[in-house]
Amino acid sequence: MKSKKIIRDISWLSFNNRVLQEAKDSSVHLYNRLRFLGIFSNNLDEFFRVRVGTLNKMLKLDNTQKIHVEDHPEKILKQIQELVLNQQITFDETFAEIIKQLQLNHNIYFKNEKQLNKAQKAFVQGYFEDKVRTQIVPLMIESMPQAPFLRDRSIYLACVLGNSQNPMLQRYALIQIPEKEIPRFVPIPAAKGEINLILLEDIIRYNLKFLFAPFGFNRFSSHIVKLTRDAELELDNDLNNNVIADLEKGLKNRNKGKATRFVYDRQIDLQLLDYLTKRLSLLKKDNLIAGGRIHNFKDFIDFPKAVFSNIVNRPKSFVHPSLVQPCRIMEIIEKKDIMLHFPYHSFDSVIDLLREAAIDPFVQSIKITVYRLARQSKVINALLNAVRNGKSVTVIIELRARFDEEANLHWKSVLEDEGIKVFLGVPDMKVHAKICVIKKREFNKTIQYGFISTGNFNESTAQVYGDHLLLTTNRAILSDINRIFDCLDKPFPRIELLKNCKTLVTSPQNMRKFFLNLIIKEIKLSKKKHDAKIQLKLNSLVDEALISQLYLAAKAGVNIELIIRGICCALTEQKAFKKPMKAISIVDEYLEHARILIFNNNNEPIVYISSADWMVRNLDHRVEVACPINDPSIKEELMTIFSLQSQENVKGRILDNEQLNLYVEKAEDTPVMRSQIEIYHYLRSKIYRD
Repeated sequence: MKSKKIIRDISWLSFNNRVLQEAKDSSVHLYNRLRFLGIFSNNLDEFFRVRVGTLNKMLKLDNTQKIHVEDHPEKILKQIQELVLNQQITFDETFAEIIKQLQLNHNIYFKNEKQLNKAQKAFVQGYFEDKVRTQIVPLMIESMPQAPFLRDRSIYLACVLGNSQNPMLQRYALIQIPEKEIPRFVPIPAAKGEINLILLEDIIRYNLKFLFAPFGFNRFSSHIVKLTRDAELELDNDLNNNVIADLEKGLKNRNKGKATRFVYDRQIDLQLLDYLTKRLSLLKKDNLIAGGRIHNFKDFIDFPKAVFSNIVNRPKSFVHPSLVQPCRIMEIIEKKDIMLHFPYHSFDSVIDLLREAAIDPFVQSIKITVYRLARQSKVINALLNAVRNGKSVTVIIELRARFDEEANLHWKSVLEDEGIKVFLGVPDMKVHAKICVIKKREFNKTIQYGFISTGNFNESTAQVYGDHLLLTTNRAILSDINRIFDCLDKPFPRIELLKNCKTLVTSPQNMRKFFLNLIIKEIKLSKKKHDAKIQLKLNSLVDEALISQLYLAAKAGVNIELIIRGICCALTEQKAFKKPMKAISIVDEYLEHARILIFNNNNEPIVYISSADWMVRNLDHRVEVACPINDPSIKEELMTIFSLQSQENVKGRILDNEQLNLYVEKAEDTPVMRSQIEIYHYLRSKIYRD
């Protein structure tokens, strides 16, 4: 029997609405408000590319297959469209307000092609000739025998061309905006004390007369359109020598996926809209969405920061007090475990450890898993240096990291060209665990060092993602890390051998069962009138079995605190609960990405960090790792961080059954608690105590 819970996709849209709330918040700097609009837009693109694409495929399933769907996909798609349209209205209102504030408070003005003075017109015409003309090729779509192909995630200027003296001379054209080749935001000449910006598409709009005049046109109207396509790759499950060819084929076909959304300027010429939808075979259910003048707001993530003079930069990350260079990191972690908390601590310490291993003459081997890497990866550079210094280096690279597949194919080639052993993971399963082991043999003694993380080994995202990484020489942990590599670093992985792990909890072998049992233990303690508590910090809470067990715990009187950044399918308030689950989501400057699991265990807390969310995909279809934290001081750090976040009353939203995203209200007798700031101060203060 299925438990009652919130539909996953509806909960995800509720999460994205929390991102939109940050863009609406007048206390947030305008630069960050623009970036949050960009993040909202980028998230929504991915949602339509993946989840809506999947739901469209579900519509084609037969009735036998549909019993596995939590609700009829057609009903979910209808709800999605209603929610997205409402969010679009809020989005447009928010952007209009931000534009107004940019003008009033910063003298920053967006100019369109109709608002230019003489000097600006000359500049825009010259810029077009110098930078833009050779990057665009207009498509005269009426003369094309086949429907024009619109690329996923690109924006197009849909143009109506005419002649004032000859009404019969009317044509339609499409121009792809070359935003990857040319900056989207272009500064133009402005009056003293002002900053004027024009969008790349408006530069093209202004120059349509020069582009098409030779063909007899002297009247022009143009509006932005954008098509989003199903981007979920369908790959064969057999991970053998053909996986690379399959992946490359999938990447080529991704841009040709079925349309999941068509967004257009609501001011568009209606005849042109009708023509485009018919030529592109779009139906109303293909999510035709009327929007404003500007699309692809994801580019606002990279809005030029330099136009603002009053931005207060984020506090700079700092090196963990035990790892300040110069030092030998391996010697330090032989004496004690160290936990790095990103983005507060610098990721440089991880790079320093890998560099140290690369040049230490006694280090024999390095084994590591990689999922998403920085564009100019220092992790890869350290591994390359290690193999050049004669070390044996093994990398398990997950080629199927969504939207990083192409980059990971590149890294695979780079690593193999240098002689590094590269393995691709497991058939029909992603390797999502974040683990590394370094083996050193000195004076007939073998010592192993390693690290295990909640997030990717990526020095770029570590500056904005909240994650935890344990540096350790703990024999039990490293023995299990070796067991995991023994399963994975072979042409034909033996995933069943994960059951041999004794300290680490792994999926798909036993993670769900392990945490179910810990919940059951808290239920038993509660029934014996002990102080029973479960504290979970996750990105997503979706798994039905675990949610059902949490419901039983709430009915038994277990105190449950949830900090869930994204999807939360649990109904946190039910009459049967002795007390409602306390559930919040924190959306702030840093992306809350860490997974922490705390079970009170009769006041002897059991604490784990994990790479896995509580979702079916993580527990059944990925290789994941949860690691126990036994060091008392590290355990205290994690519990303090959780406590600070559970008291959040500035950027916290209540996760209620109605998905209202109401802010946590500050009680009269409590201090202001913005947890990301307080965590920084807490960890910073330890520099002076340690």
